[in-house]
Amino acid sequence: MNRPGPELLFENNAGRLTADSAGFLRTTWSSQPRTLADTQALFNAMLRGLEQRRWSRILVNQAQMTPFTPAEQQWVAQNWLARAVTEGGYRFGAVVVSPHVLVRLATAFVTTNVQGLPLTYRTFDTEAQATAWLAQQPG
Repeated sequence: MNRPGPELLFENNAGRLTADSAGFLRTTWSSQPRTLADTQALFNAMLRGLEQRRWSRILVNQAQMTPFTPAEQQWVAQNWLARAVTEGGYRFGAVVVSPHVLVRLATAFVTTNVQGLPLTYRTFDTEAQATAWLAQQPG
C-alpha cells in the first residue's frame, strides 16, 4: 500500500516544512545562509501547521543546518517554544542531529529551555529512528 507523499507547507532559505501523512510535521533545515526573519518564518509556519492540523509532533532534520545564531536561539527559546506548546499543542520533537558540534550546541541551548513546558525532545542520528519514535507518541 502506498502512502501519499508529504504535502509542502512552507519553504524559504531556512528550510522546508511538510505535512507527513503519518500525522506529524517534518522540518528539514537547509545549509543555505539565512536571516533571523527566515528562521522566524519557518518556525511560525510550524506553529500554523500544528494549529491547523491539531497535531502535536514535529520531526526536525538538522543534518545540513548551519548553527543557530544567538538571536535565533533567544527568539526560539523565549518566544516560539511557549507559543508552540500553548497555542499549537506541540508536545513531541524528534531531532535528527547534525554531525557538526556547533549546530548540536546551539540546538541544545534551545531544547534545554523547555523546563516547565509539557514538551519532550529526543535526538536521533537518522530520520528512520526519529520517525519510529514519533510513531510511538500520542498524535
